[in-house]
Amino acid sequence: MIRFSNVSKSFDGGATYAVRDLSLSVDAGQTLVLLGSSGCGKTTTLKAVNRLVEADKGTIEIDGRDIHDLDILQLRRSIGYVFQGIGLFPHMTVVQNISVVLKLGGRPRHEHRRKALSLLELVELDPAECADQYPRQLSGGQQQRVGVARALATDPDYLLMDEPFGALDALTRDSLQQEMIRLNHQLHKTVLFVTHDIFEALALGDRIGIMHEGRLHQVGTPHDVLMNPATDFVRDLFGRPRDQLAAFSEHLS
Repeated sequence: MIRFSNVSKSFDGGATYAVRDLSLSVDAGQTLVLLGSSGCGKTTTLKAVNRLVEADKGTIEIDGRDIHDLDILQLRRSIGYVFQGIGLFPHMTVVQNISVVLKLGGRPRHEHRRKALSLLELVELDPAECADQYPRQLSGGQQQRVGVARALATDPDYLLMDEPFGALDALTRDSLQQEMIRLNHQLHKTVLFVTHDIFEALALGDRIGIMHEGRLHQVGTPHDVLMNPATDFVRDLFGRPRDQLAAFSEHLS
């Protein structure tokens, strides 16, 4: 479980807050999607989990332990991280990109290629075709699948995903969303996923946390936030015909 308790973060000495008094939990094996527009605090919240951003106030716990009681390198290596820019090393092959994480995780060298190939199969990439290619030789969707494989390389219990599909075309994004659903059913990871896309949140989230101007307005199942908006902001956010969104959510379940 990931637990936020009264977490706040300001980048200007308290004049404004990127995140203000956030309390939230992500249960084991659950996908919680943080939904909101740019600047609402969702990425700051996500980065605070592995201390890429340091919270000013409050506590963040993983499995009941304050993250500041954990070695920062071990903390980061124990959590898979996938982001929109993908961040593959252009001068390394696909297998080498995945193996970097395995090396950092202390896996024996002789296991690196075998493990990388099995991860490519897991994310439905053909190892014979992709393993020794360079990122520039792959499509955007293939690169993002490699990014997911790299995040899974050390078999972490937790995944942080920061708008990983936001730069992709609609068809590729839909394909990768379905892939995420399949992987989560198979692997049972605990996932904190950030998006500004309502339909992506409905498709992927066991629960959705809706943020605006640094505050959490509501957290609940897709059905809860659709049918019982807690604030005017949530009501306006889901202002499309509610029966249309509910039908979409029902279709995915």
